[in-house]
Amino acid sequence: MDLNRRRFVELGVGAAAAGLAGCTGSDAEDGPTETTERRSTATAGTEPGTATPTPAPGYSASMAPVGEVTLESAPSSLSVYSLLYADMAVAYGYGDAVNSLGFDAAAGGNTLDAYYERLNGVSFDYEDLAQLNSGSGEIRVEKELFYELDSDLHLMDPALIDSFDGWERADIEEIAANVGPWFGNVYSRTHGQPPEGWREEYEYYTLWDISERVAALFGASERAERLAAVHDDLIATIEAGLPPESERPSVAEGIFFDGTFYPSKINAPGFGNAHVRPLGATDAFAGTDAGFGTTYDYETLLEVDPDVILHQYGINSYYDVASIRETIANDPVGGELAAIRNDRFYPSATPVQGPLMNLFQLEMTAKQLYPEQFGEWPEYEHGDPYPELPEAERLFDRDRVADAVAGDAE
Repeated sequence: MDLNRRRFVELGVGAAAAGLAGCTGSDAEDGPTETTERRSTATAGTEPGTATPTPAPGYSASMAPVGEVTLESAPSSLSVYSLLYADMAVAYGYGDAVNSLGFDAAAGGNTLDAYYERLNGVSFDYEDLAQLNSGSGEIRVEKELFYELDSDLHLMDPALIDSFDGWERADIEEIAANVGPWFGNVYSRTHGQPPEGWREEYEYYTLWDISERVAALFGASERAERLAAVHDDLIATIEAGLPPESERPSVAEGIFFDGTFYPSKINAPGFGNAHVRPLGATDAFAGTDAGFGTTYDYETLLEVDPDVILHQYGINSYYDVASIRETIANDPVGGELAAIRNDRFYPSATPVQGPLMNLFQLEMTAKQLYPEQFGEWPEYEHGDPYPELPEAERLFDRDRVADAVAGDAE
């Protein structure tokens, strides 16, 4: 598989029906008009990444690479490219405003549904969403589609869109002026390098930093604070239960496709590892050149022989991990992998994760890596929702999360 196809899925735009594999190291989703005046203003000269006070009623925030954005009212329509921002829209009360995803809506929507199934009253209607990327094995987003959608806000990284064929910085500015502003940051996923014209103003954030800024733009900072408190408590629970470093497993994370493993490093920076880095496990690929552009066949992976293998996009997403595990087990070399022999080959997270996804994916990974400390991860069948864990085995309170999303009083 060539790198363009790998990049295609890693940016969250692959179609499962097309059978495209993912990769594991790329980050990859005229003058003012009356419409612009009605919707928003972008403040020039604001230092990107600097938190800004939220004026009443409060639809203002700042984040690199665009700087400060202020909406005159709550957005009624959102163009979204990545699940990261779809999840944030749902978390902060704007799921119904989403009108698009960058890829097949069913594939991404199914993943969100898998987690939301365990949150009372939380859902995401994706049936009629537009698909921004035209698919067909390459990344192509038509500028005219943004005019057709006529969104109040483009909740996506303009630097990412500018990296696609047929786009220039002038096109980004045109859409901001004639349709609505951009607000997003996706290269923080792996701290990857954005396109050349965006590098000076770019900054990297954690997942929860980005969430805080998006919530501020939505006037939903209180909800964000409540969800962040759940996250903080979950991290504290995990840290308190971690075994000594000498007893932690070596872990490989990545994607298998057609007999080839595409690895990523679990402790590398970026929100793409927000579900696994806090677990403090031993990175099986530490000290190697594993990452975007590297591949392992069965023989070379057996030389590393990790205790645990986490297969990305494993929860109601692109890959049937149980079937992949069976294929590996039936290979004379793949079957010798310790993770296969010891039944520690698991369906794992979607790296382009928002705050709600992250809570479940942290819990899942804790159970997969440290079953003695946090309880065993149950069997998972492709297409099922996130497992219904007994209340005593949950690492965070589902009702507390659902109440925060609904805006219910504490």
